[in-house]
Amino acid sequence: MDSSARQVLEQRIRECCQRGDIEQAVKMALEGYGPEFLRLLGSILHDRELARDAYGAFSERLLLDLPDFRWECSFRTWAYQVARHIGYRMAASSAAREEPVSHGALQGEVQPERSQTSPWLQTTVKARFRALREQLTPHEQTILMLRLDRRMSWHDVARNLASPDEALSPGELNRRAAVLRQQFQRIKEHLRELAREAELFSSQTPAPF
Repeated sequence: MDSSARQVLEQRIRECCQRGDIEQAVKMALEGYGPEFLRLLGSILHDRELARDAYGAFSERLLLDLPDFRWECSFRTWAYQVARHIGYRMAASSAAREEPVSHGALQGEVQPERSQTSPWLQTTVKARFRALREQLTPHEQTILMLRLDRRMSWHDVARNLASPDEALSPGELNRRAAVLRQQFQRIKEHLRELAREAELFSSQTPAPF
């Protein structure tokens, strides 16, 4: 992908995020950058199955963390950092590897058929993520819906969750927003634990998001 095409893709991803369509933003990112990310994970893990597991975990982490991305760098730069973190964690946890492949072999594998590089297109990641969310409490699901789906600021989330007759002072609004951010982090940890319990990843792979 040349620089002009990359700039167009970056802008489209950002526009999706700005209007609160995180799912579409992730889909677009995986369609455009998916082969790059899979090759990166393959170069770290040197194992086809682990690289695919890592790619699925990476896709799910984008869904969770993209709403908090501050756009202080390009999406691609940030996503590479996320992918590296997942790859290194999986590499460190893997006691033994089978079917090692070279970087070139994995590169040849991912280019011809996009379905191998984009589990999102098969709705697998989307379905698993929604299934995990349904196991949360109604309050936790509401926080995720307001923050992830509607892309509200934490102040707006606090206002939305307040009672209709409440008039929140600026100080109280800031306090509740801070509490909600902390709750959001705990919800993400809860989702990770649910993923581990559901064995969404291979037995030798932790849930690295």
